[in-house]
Amino acid sequence: MMLHVPEVLSREQVAECRRILASAEWVDGQATAGIQASQSKRNLQLPENSPVIEGLREVVTDALTRHPLFFSAALPHRILPPYFNLYQGGGQYGNHVDNAIRRVRGQGPALRTDVSTTLFLSDPDEYEGGELVVEDAYGEHQARLPAGDAIVYPSTSLHRVEPVTRGSRVCAFLWTQSMIRDDWRRTMMFDLDLTIQRLREQVGDSTEVLSLTSHYHNLLRQWAEI
Repeated sequence: MMLHVPEVLSREQVAECRRILASAEWVDGQATAGIQASQSKRNLQLPENSPVIEGLREVVTDALTRHPLFFSAALPHRILPPYFNLYQGGGQYGNHVDNAIRRVRGQGPALRTDVSTTLFLSDPDEYEGGELVVEDAYGEHQARLPAGDAIVYPSTSLHRVEPVTRGSRVCAFLWTQSMIRDDWRRTMMFDLDLTIQRLREQVGDSTEVLSLTSHYHNLLRQWAEI
């Protein structure tokens, strides 16, 4: 499932993040790439020892965990603190699959990457190119979203970032270990959750809505790994 999550950050939050990042020191993005991915990765990244990264991570993580659409889609068990990257001057990231296991140095145990998230901090009119392209059984899907919006997709997906030919593309990106590792099951739970919410808006907590809610939680109880 590939999902657009709108308005994760407010315009004021985006502006503050961009102000902080404008004066930050960036390093070669290959520092966090695997052996295969490093051969096709050309971007800059905020280093983990940057004095500003913890504050930025807190803003992004807090906003995502509070967003009901993200929570419903990802069903997060653990969220890896976000990273921040910058593409400009032809920077790109060729086709790759994210590492299955990741950790932040010195910050707890390893995490299984089930769900990938890219949060855009640049508006589309600030750059050309830079589309996030995700491939699945139904073809290729592109994302180039307003600043403050996020795209969520399975970490098992083959994906890439097209070359940025003008301007700068700034994003936060992170991984989530879901309570449900299987994307097909997560998608079913997400669809069921949305259906329950829409029915509740139309008919309130009817017997049928309560029955569907019961099924949702019993499926979560059956499939969740915590």
